[in-house]
Amino acid sequence: MERVATIGLLLKKIYRHYSNDLLEQLHARGFIDLRASFIEILSFICENETPSIKEVGSACGLKKQTMTSHLNELESRGYIIRKKGIDDKRELKIHLTSYGEKFKISFIEVMSEIETQYLKTLGDVEMDRIIHTLDNFHQKIQKNEDGQTILI
Repeated sequence: MERVATIGLLLKKIYRHYSNDLLEQLHARGFIDLRASFIEILSFICENETPSIKEVGSACGLKKQTMTSHLNELESRGYIIRKKGIDDKRELKIHLTSYGEKFKISFIEVMSEIETQYLKTLGDVEMDRIIHTLDNFHQKIQKNEDGQTILI
């Protein structure tokens, strides 16, 4: 039991450090209206051209209500705009605005700087090992029909 709690605690600490560093650097570049909760959403939108709201919500693991709230905030702050899909007019697609495109450029630069810092600290071999281990663990964690986490 203690080992599982330790994993959760360490992951939370690492994520908090990473997200604080990321936000700090983005704020320094002028994106002062961002919160940590927006980063995962914006990251997915930057990596996937014009995703649907459903795709973003699913990838980020957010409930529809939370997703809608975050997208409303990002739209009001000028990062994104929602438009009807070309193939399916009922589906809304998310597009970056020109301000969102500026964010994307800064985001890519900041992520590159953070990766460089991490590689200096850990080295290539250890970084690859950590990524492999976490990815393997993530793939083995599933939810059953009752919403309970099970390991495969």
